[in-house]
Amino acid sequence: MKHSPLKPLDEALAELLAQASLLDGGETVDSFEADGRVLLADAVSALQVPPQDNSAMDGYALRCADVPAPGAQLPVSQRIPAGSVGHALQPETAARIFTGAPVPPGADAVVMQEDCEAQEDGSVRVNAAPRAGQNIRRAGEDIALGATVLAAGTRLTPAALGLAASIGLAQLPVARRPRVALFSTGDELVMPGQVPPTQMKPGSIYNSNRFVLRAMLQRLGCEVTDLGIVPDRLEATVDALRQAAAGHDLILTSGGVSVGEEDHVKPAVQSLGSLDLWLIAMKPGKPFAYGRVGGAHFIGLPGNPVSSLITFSVLVRPFLLRLQGAHDVAPKTIAATAAFTWPRADKRREFLRVRLNAEGQLERYANQGSGVLTSTVWGDGLVEAAPGQTIAHGDSVRFIPFAELL
Repeated sequence: MKHSPLKPLDEALAELLAQASLLDGGETVDSFEADGRVLLADAVSALQVPPQDNSAMDGYALRCADVPAPGAQLPVSQRIPAGSVGHALQPETAARIFTGAPVPPGADAVVMQEDCEAQEDGSVRVNAAPRAGQNIRRAGEDIALGATVLAAGTRLTPAALGLAASIGLAQLPVARRPRVALFSTGDELVMPGQVPPTQMKPGSIYNSNRFVLRAMLQRLGCEVTDLGIVPDRLEATVDALRQAAAGHDLILTSGGVSVGEEDHVKPAVQSLGSLDLWLIAMKPGKPFAYGRVGGAHFIGLPGNPVSSLITFSVLVRPFLLRLQGAHDVAPKTIAATAAFTWPRADKRREFLRVRLNAEGQLERYANQGSGVLTSTVWGDGLVEAAPGQTIAHGDSVRFIPFAELL
């Protein structure tokens, strides 16, 4: 039997992303509820931040010319707490000022209170000669009036929400959540809690993929409909797909995407729509399917748990982000040093489970099998090895932290 050639991973990802159009029906949500959502329009500032020069710390605002050397003593002419506005600073005086308070006109420096001594007569002794501009946050130094602080297509983080709040945005326009129908196929699958471990039938396994994929979908902001486990029968698979296509943007399955006699996903999808079955040049995770069922996208992942997790991370994750309008869908990689060897080059791109040691170098999990889910909990991320690449101890490698993927 002649096998189809392996499709390069970059080519497969490009083809997949080409199918991912922005979902219709965006919405405006409270900024408190926008974490992880994708911004649909630029966030433009209607003010400058800070709005005026303000103090970076508690201390005394003064003129540098009035303190030519440490030890100068100045009367305190006013007190300016945060939220108040002082008056112009008179020459040869100081203003008691607090963090965030506007710097009074005439002052050109703030000396922190640790370098000052309040005197019994109400004056202050300044024990450090200031330099012009010290401890002053200039108006607009963070955000200029009219600046775009967050671009459309940005996936919102807690810091981004704080930035939006700093320019007064209580609501944000975001892409709607992708609606995803999830199911697994396989007569061997059992849900935890249904059968105790001591009563498992020979050949049965607990369905770990359902937990991994559901959690990953939810972290990407998806609304998930869990259709459970579908028996290894063509009619049951067709019925599940027909149900899943109604009202969903994506149908995601794990298992059953090969071409064996018990793999019914391919003929079921083809009977209802269209399907491309790819053998991707990646390890783990070679079999992958993309198609359409009615108005829904269909993606079929391999059944081995690590294969399923990694193909989701490198293919499905960017696809879902692009559906939401995100521009930056590639995970960030870090150059790191290998504290292991990998002498067996493969023709496929490999993703090795690794973790950082105390020296900041990467150790490899001993068993890199596609069914060894333990490796993904033990590890901090993946080393991406190009086709034909071997790795020697001390080599610089491409490291993708799990935090970038999960």
